[in-house]
Amino acid sequence: MKTLVIAEKPSVGRDIARVLNCSKKTNGFMEGNEYVVTWGMGHLVTLKDPESYDDRYKEWKMEDLPIMPEHLEIEVIRQTGGQFRTVKSLIHRNDVKDIVIATDAGREGELVARWILKKAGNKKPCRRLWISSVTDKAIREGFAHLKNAREYDHLYHAAVSRAEADWLVGINATRALTCKYNAQLSCGRVQTPTLAMIAAREEEIRKFQPETYYGITGKAEGVTFTWKDAKTGNTRSFQKDRLEHILDQLKKNELVITSVEKKEKKVFPPLLYDLTELQRDANKKFGFSAKETLNIMQRLYENHKVLTYPRTDSRYLTEDVVDTIGERLQACGTGPYRKLAGQLRGENWKQKKLSFVNNSKVSDHHAIIPTEQFVDLTHMTSEERKIYDLVVRRFLSVLYPPCVYEETTLTAECVGETLTAKGNIMLQPGYRVVYENSEISDEADEKAADKQILPSWGKGEKLSRVQYALKEGKTSPPARFTEASLLSAMENPVHYMENKDREMVKTLGETGGLGTVATRADIIEKLFRSFLLEKKGNDIYITSKAKQLLQLVPADLKKPELTAQWEMKLSEIAGGTLDEAEFMSEIRTYTAELLEEIQSEQGTYRHENMTGKKCPKCGKRLLAVNGKQAKLLVCQDRACGYRETVSRTTNARCPVCHKKMEMTGKGDESTFVCSCGYRERLSKFQERRKKEGGGVSKKDVAAYMRKQQKAAEEPINNAFADALKNIHL
Repeated sequence: MKTLVIAEKPSVGRDIARVLNCSKKTNGFMEGNEYVVTWGMGHLVTLKDPESYDDRYKEWKMEDLPIMPEHLEIEVIRQTGGQFRTVKSLIHRNDVKDIVIATDAGREGELVARWILKKAGNKKPCRRLWISSVTDKAIREGFAHLKNAREYDHLYHAAVSRAEADWLVGINATRALTCKYNAQLSCGRVQTPTLAMIAAREEEIRKFQPETYYGITGKAEGVTFTWKDAKTGNTRSFQKDRLEHILDQLKKNELVITSVEKKEKKVFPPLLYDLTELQRDANKKFGFSAKETLNIMQRLYENHKVLTYPRTDSRYLTEDVVDTIGERLQACGTGPYRKLAGQLRGENWKQKKLSFVNNSKVSDHHAIIPTEQFVDLTHMTSEERKIYDLVVRRFLSVLYPPCVYEETTLTAECVGETLTAKGNIMLQPGYRVVYENSEISDEADEKAADKQILPSWGKGEKLSRVQYALKEGKTSPPARFTEASLLSAMENPVHYMENKDREMVKTLGETGGLGTVATRADIIEKLFRSFLLEKKGNDIYITSKAKQLLQLVPADLKKPELTAQWEMKLSEIAGGTLDEAEFMSEIRTYTAELLEEIQSEQGTYRHENMTGKKCPKCGKRLLAVNGKQAKLLVCQDRACGYRETVSRTTNARCPVCHKKMEMTGKGDESTFVCSCGYRERLSKFQERRKKEGGGVSKKDVAAYMRKQQKAAEEPINNAFADALKNIHL
């Protein structure tokens, strides 16, 4: 008899199969003497669409709402139906005695497997594999400590409740808004508050009134002093007359050093990465979108197996991981990390007090760190190298001591006014050595950065030749959201909560805010695809469509408090203290209330981006929209669905200003256009690139390398050898 193992994805399934000695490959699964390993493609089963319950739901009509089946049913996803049939047949094989659930260790991973087993009608006993990385060692240890799947029943019920609640609210509210205003308007408990946060920031910027402020600096022997208000401690003032008077007095008198204070300060390395922090850093340093970073992390986790599970919201490690630090250092200690890792080897990490180790701060998965798998950096793309570099240097930095520096503060007085100057002297670089020869650095380094070199002045020193100046500046409005700062706001949306209830704030902090580490990237992408957001450079703007949607959507759906309320209940379900039926009864009542509010609303929706061009399919006028990477024309009739690309952003750089150019037109009419006014036909661009040596494709390079390899394998002087081959001595 054999055990069936169900993984979440093919790549993870193949890794597990190799460790379990399942060498027989078949379409959709692998088999050995003891185990059969198969997999999903993520979800193979999902909640049914409304039209699956009744044909009348195929057409969106207000009178058919609310759509609330007594029991929400599941169905096989059509695109991956073949793989589901394979898994189902394996579940019912006579020689399969039991099943191991090996999907991702988390709420959503539990749902993936349980829905497959439910739809397939499984009656066989199940056990659970719960691991944070897919290295051979982690898989072996996980199979040595399998748990009874029933221990995770409450987690499964919480996952189902979350999915069904989102379905009921999302389907009904979206259909109600779309039918009432005849426009494709979608809403949900995560995406709508996210839009509302961006709108609130734009409103802050619009209302902001810049104010002019003033400050005074004094320069003496290369040292810059800054005036400080004796009462408030501020270095700036909005009273120009007052500072001009102070400046006039300072110029007439000597500056006297009143104190020289030296303090030893420490800067500790930042905590390890969770997914959101990694996505933020990758966006700030490399311009990667949240979705790009997650995709790269998935490859490093599944294909290269050099980093641990990416979808984590923890920045700490558990105590059991401490024993493996030495192996991880040995595995990642190659290339630019060889010396850095080498200096840490031989340490007894078990005996050290490590601030980043805390079992209570790790839920499903620990922080993202390197695995024990040997690393071959040459097999990575440049993007993969960048993300790997971020993670490895962060991992190495927490193992080094803190940076220690001496901060010297000079305080001087003149006519009762106080001026200060600060300078730092590095005593021990500590973890900063990890970033010394790297293109990346950490913001915490700025605290220890050298400010200025101060002379050895003592108390009572008089400075007569001081050059004073009045500095002027203007207050700045809040910065617009980038993907990095939007991820931060979604993770911690407390600033945008009306009801700052302590329990709600705590719940949002513990559950990760709006969305999860696994879904935030997809939510942001969806908002761009729905033309509710657009990008200008790195800044994110809401569109006219989004502004109108926020006017029409019920107020409750715009608040982060809704997610806080849900997550509090879902945590109780996962903990076994709340019955899921009670929660779903509340959701059904809430959905009905939302529909009543939408139906009674008196608002209107107007397409402000209407063009004069007509749709070739239905004849209605097209809408001009800005996608994330392209400008498009889209039919206003949601039933038609026609869209065409007007221009798209390319990676081609303008030869004048070096900015990325847009491509307009099709075929022979394709033209590159730059914001600086430069224009160039595609044919001319290709000619220019060829002359510059930039027209060589990856295919050309691969062909050249094959040719070189073939030449290297052939005998040297083969022409001479051919001439002599028939001579017999």
